[in-house]
Amino acid sequence: MRQPARVAIGGSGLEISLTETGRTFRWPLAGVRQTQGFYEGEQVRLEHGGEISDALLIADVAFLTALRAAAPDVAPAFHDPRRRRFFAAAGVLAAIATLAVAAALYAWGIPGLADVAASRVPVAWEVAIGEAAVAELAPAGKRCQDPERERRIDEITAVLLRTVPQARYPFRVTVVDHPMVNAFATPGGFIVVFRGLLDRTDNAEELAGVLAHEIQHVLHRDATRAILRQASTAVLIAALVGDVSGVLAFGVQSARTLGDFHHSRDAERAADRDGLAMLQAASIDPAGMLAFFRTMERLEGTQPAIAQYLSTHPASSDRLQALSAAATAGPKPTVKLLEGYDWSDIKKLCAGRAG
Repeated sequence: MRQPARVAIGGSGLEISLTETGRTFRWPLAGVRQTQGFYEGEQVRLEHGGEISDALLIADVAFLTALRAAAPDVAPAFHDPRRRRFFAAAGVLAAIATLAVAAALYAWGIPGLADVAASRVPVAWEVAIGEAAVAELAPAGKRCQDPERERRIDEITAVLLRTVPQARYPFRVTVVDHPMVNAFATPGGFIVVFRGLLDRTDNAEELAGVLAHEIQHVLHRDATRAILRQASTAVLIAALVGDVSGVLAFGVQSARTLGDFHHSRDAERAADRDGLAMLQAASIDPAGMLAFFRTMERLEGTQPAIAQYLSTHPASSDRLQALSAAATAGPKPTVKLLEGYDWSDIKKLCAGRAG
């Protein structure tokens, strides 16, 4: 969980004090590594620890200058903000080379260039685009807000995210009071679930299957890629060389249409496959995921509300067969989500919404 902190820089380490609890951590500089903050628009991210590491996020790039000055012996391990011009020049050369390859391989075209650009978009940009999308598509007046029932959904999300120890995104789930049977993920880790879909679930494991699928779209950067595929060549070049303003402005504008995006079948299969693997890694029964998808497929063509989900998450018998085979071959589930909780209660989440 993110917490505000005060950081003191010493010659041999960092002293980090949590402002809310007063708890203090000391990080020897020899064990600190920088993983983000090399380009304009990125927060500085420092990590400390092993496989499950602690992270420190700092918005002011001047922190790096102060850190390098206080500890010159380890300065090479941390980015020098003055070198950003060099990185920009290198980015321009890389963009030119990329465009040359794209021109030579014309059939690769804009979609391929968008894939390259998506892999280079900083997480901070994705979060900004995602926040704009949620504000547009799930305005505060339409959100279902009930702390106790929202906590149940957060518990499910937390179990899934234990399998992603170094998640770069601030994953959050928002439920919207609308009968549409749909859910989608924005760049930056924001997942929107419509009341109609929540009403169609029979247990926590079914919702976990939907959330695992959407989390994989975020981790695969599918929405970011979809936005960039609508962009002009100029915007793609800006993404490749690190120009914040153009990409962010285009992304925020395009984010308004995220709810209607159609991911490719390959992207859907990948989200299925890795979503199922996430459930198995979390020891959650994947039968819930399969049951929900089968329900959607069975109701196809019989109820208009189902059409939206199927149009943005096209089901197919071969996908379900592949998921069933993977579920059968995987380990047996050991975790029962929200044991003892009456799942029908979660469907009252939107009942008390004002307006």
